[in-house]
Amino acid sequence: MGKGLSLWFACSSILLLTAASISISTNIWLALLLGVLCIANIGWGFILKARMRRKAETKSQQPS
Repeated sequence: MGKGLSLWFACSSILLLTAASISISTNIWLALLLGVLCIANIGWGFILKARMRRKAETKSQQPS
């Protein structure tokens, strides 16, 4: 995964967790939703990283 994409997932996860922590005092359901979205965002990042790694390994193992 490239540095830009890694930075995007890191910053978006931080923003989602920050929004969730702020919303805890006002609306617990919104906080839970933002927490679930953050976990999904982190999981999506790991899935994308694994797919990109697998694609690169497959590409490097193919005979030219």
